[in-house]
Amino acid sequence: MVVKVGINGFGRIGRLAARLTFLKRDDIQVVAVNDLALSPEYMIYQFKYDSAHGGFDGKLDYGEDWISINGQKIQVYKNANPDQVPWGKHEVDVVLECTGVFIKQEAAARHLEGGAKKVIISAPSPDAPMFCMGVNSDGYKGEKVVSNASCTTNCLAPLAAIIHEKYGIVEGLMTTVHASTATQKTVDAPVRGGPSKWRSGRAALNNIIPASTGAAKAVGVVIPELKGKLTGMAFRVPTVDVSVVDLTVKLEKGASEEDIKKTLKEAAESDRFKGIFGYTEEQVVSTDFTSDTRSSIFDAEASVYLTDTFVKLISFYDNEMSYAFRLLQLAAHISK
Repeated sequence: MVVKVGINGFGRIGRLAARLTFLKRDDIQVVAVNDLALSPEYMIYQFKYDSAHGGFDGKLDYGEDWISINGQKIQVYKNANPDQVPWGKHEVDVVLECTGVFIKQEAAARHLEGGAKKVIISAPSPDAPMFCMGVNSDGYKGEKVVSNASCTTNCLAPLAAIIHEKYGIVEGLMTTVHASTATQKTVDAPVRGGPSKWRSGRAALNNIIPASTGAAKAVGVVIPELKGKLTGMAFRVPTVDVSVVDLTVKLEKGASEEDIKKTLKEAAESDRFKGIFGYTEEQVVSTDFTSDTRSSIFDAEASVYLTDTFVKLISFYDNEMSYAFRLLQLAAHISK
């Protein structure tokens, strides 16, 4: 079965999701794209050239209201309202809602009025069911609108799930050292909001910027047993791509460094987490994971084991490519 996908918002995640359907997921076909800002010509330009992941080596073309990738024609729309995009005309199974605007369940559900069968929100949602592949995806019960959580939650959740299921997490703190994103400013500039938002307006090119993140709390949604046990923050750093999670936890059951490594390595090789969670003992750095589609790669050598119940666990993730791939994986999962 080929899953027909529509993409609303052809930005970083939307474009990479489309690219991945040609590189790694031939069971998923993009049939329509809706984006207010981009002309078909500009879509093809941005699809072809990518500063983080390299160029796309394929046949590209465009017309007045369409783009073509490797001979596959994709209809282009420019509608501000989701319910006005004729997804049904293209028999769209799943819309990837990638604008960052329609994150509430009711707003995202407007795609259903246009004929889409289901919708995945590519961001944490305040009210839509949230799923992380391999963690709670087996709990999907046919909901029409779901959230794929965030890239950081998708990194943190598998790691936390594996550790909690084996040893139990009493409490913990998470820090993500996160690559810069399109929401940041290249030079100091005003931002909306009160004083708590001011630091987000500082230049991304030469600053380490403390920021808030809901990723740790969101883990409590996908793993209810951890609700209220985790919280955290982010540091935005001047790199283009790839981020890293530092999960520092107190364990219920004591475990040696060797035990923890063995548990995480076995999980990485399991059917449940294969392709989602990874394990390495190599002397790696962030760029070694550029374009890696795994959501979380545990760095055994960078992690710190203070006592048998207090550990710091380090896991890398390509915050763009791995998240885009999980969107497609979730799309296939909810279309079964």
